[in-house]
Amino acid sequence: MREFKNKMISVCMATYNGEKYITEQVESILSQLSENDELVVSDDGSTDSTLKILESFNDKRIKVFHHDKKSIKVPFLLGSKFADHFYFAARNFENALKHSKGDYIFLSDQDDVWLPNKVKKVLPHLNEDKLVISDAWIVDSELKKIAELSKYRTYKKGFITNIYIKGGPIHGCVCAFTKKIKDFILPIPKNALTHDFWIGLLAELKFSSIYIPEQLILYRRHTSTVSHTEKSQHSLLYILRYRMFMLYECLKRFLFRK
Repeated sequence: MREFKNKMISVCMATYNGEKYITEQVESILSQLSENDELVVSDDGSTDSTLKILESFNDKRIKVFHHDKKSIKVPFLLGSKFADHFYFAARNFENALKHSKGDYIFLSDQDDVWLPNKVKKVLPHLNEDKLVISDAWIVDSELKKIAELSKYRTYKKGFITNIYIKGGPIHGCVCAFTKKIKDFILPIPKNALTHDFWIGLLAELKFSSIYIPEQLILYRRHTSTVSHTEKSQHSLLYILRYRMFMLYECLKRFLFRK
């Protein structure tokens, strides 16, 4: 029997045209949830069979909310041909977070696969207000293992350290945190390009974080993946400007949010 049985888990997933892999991911998540938990899906206007697949599960734990990215405008100083899709994905995740009701929040991409012990391994670390981060296996489209995620994205503690890490401190798909942290990070400021960078920085500044050096998901890499582990394609000026945005937004939230 799962510990913390009186606590509710919300898995927040952002979807967009994910029909190819979403069945496998949803199955891997639902198998680890109790009947009182929820999988909160925010869909960004999928035109394929993503929504039909979710409906076909006929599972009351799956709660789908629609997100209209057409109404979103990327801030002029953040916009670029490389950045816009990250910005839309962040707002899609934000919509899922807003609708979540759980005591513990897990983030999930639509195309990965959770390993069977993920929830069991993470839950004991959520007895305090912490951001829990794990390692992952990077896999190809057929789930063949390529390398550990930590080979490309090394976790380091500290706000100042993380604001300068190339690519940001964490990947959202390996994160879990408490409702108190969720309430503090929302709303995600308009100058935040990615949700995971914002969450990671605020957790280091206001709360605490812990790293599990074990691979708990299969992190799928393929041509349509939004997140990335490769070298940033933005200019140095863009990166510096963005870091200044984030520093300002984090300090403002830390100093003025009660």
